[in-house]
Amino acid sequence: MQLRKGIFAILALLSTIGAAKAAQPESDQTLLAQGRYLAQAADCAACHTAKGGTPFSGGVRMNMPIGSIYSTNITPDPKTGIGQYTEADFARALREGVAKDGRNLYPAMPYTSYSKITDTDVDALYVYFMHGVKPAHRANLAPDIRWPLTMRWPMRVWNALFLDDHRFEPRPDKSVEWNRGAYLVQGLGHCGACHTARGIAFQEQALDGSSNAFLSGASLDGWFASNLTADPTTGIGGWTAQDIETFLKTGANSHATAFGPMTAVINHSTQWLSHSDLESIAIYLKSLPGAATASRDATQPNDRLTDMAHGARIYRNFCVACHLANGSGTAPYLAGLAANPNVQEKDPLSLINVTLNGAEPLVIDGQPAPYPMPAQRGALSDIDIADVLTFVRNSWGNHSPAVSPSDVENVRRQTGNDK
Repeated sequence: MQLRKGIFAILALLSTIGAAKAAQPESDQTLLAQGRYLAQAADCAACHTAKGGTPFSGGVRMNMPIGSIYSTNITPDPKTGIGQYTEADFARALREGVAKDGRNLYPAMPYTSYSKITDTDVDALYVYFMHGVKPAHRANLAPDIRWPLTMRWPMRVWNALFLDDHRFEPRPDKSVEWNRGAYLVQGLGHCGACHTARGIAFQEQALDGSSNAFLSGASLDGWFASNLTADPTTGIGGWTAQDIETFLKTGANSHATAFGPMTAVINHSTQWLSHSDLESIAIYLKSLPGAATASRDATQPNDRLTDMAHGARIYRNFCVACHLANGSGTAPYLAGLAANPNVQEKDPLSLINVTLNGAEPLVIDGQPAPYPMPAQRGALSDIDIADVLTFVRNSWGNHSPAVSPSDVENVRRQTGNDK
């Protein structure tokens, strides 16, 4: 009898312990799920997952004015990743750009934006990366930068000048939705890291909407990141809030289609955001005043316009099947070119790049887009591409500066070697 009572007592104790343990993982799972969502909102995968590589194991090449660097392994591997990081170490790297060993990170890591992230969100991100990401043993690659530019101590001076290490503070005169959108755009989403022009020291010229430079478009690593302000020609002034939500959810709307680095943003990040967060982003972006980046002076000298006829022939032979004779395309599958803000942008960098090298497919809900832009670098010469882009940029109501063959030659040389 005593033995039976003892057994029942042990079983009851084990049951109690088991119930307590079951309750704890439920709490952890909630935090982990939150961290996973925040990592998607922060688009960590786009920079820290190489093509075909293990998620978050690094190795993505990034070109900077001083040379090239490679993203680091942020899996919880204890030898090559961040497995030895405490939460304080993690927060310092994320928001101050300082690794566990004291090395300063280059500002290709958008810590000037991540500095706005709240303590609660840092906690959730830390739980996710430590417990929701599979460890990957992959050594970090050394930067392709010559000494003495490899020295990291100047970054301490850079941080003192350009890092605003303050958390996001909601504005009481704005709505809850506006503040949520501002937090996502300025902080987690770090949109300014690509869409805001940088100064001579590679610093973003603005970190929020207090300056018209914020999100007004910028050239970076072979592409021109679009103007996200309310400018009606090169920005999103003609887009409704629903247009913005649709673009972030699917990578396309009736005005434009994502290409270049924005494809990775759609694939890894924005398509997974909740409806309320997408709505908040749209509300915030629609509140930004316009910042024009295009030149639409009809009297501007434009010698290359004499080759419009050649550009029109190239368009008929290579482009008309998808983009149609009137440049309207077939949204959302095939981008329209008439009144497209990317087409009318003063800087033709993205147009040249996507024409030369094509576009990676958008993958929405696991389904690749059926008609990605094909690469034309082998089929068209520098003159061909310059003339067809000049034709497109000055047809169907578009009016933008001509593209020169030397512009195309530069991008061709920088983005690959033709055999």
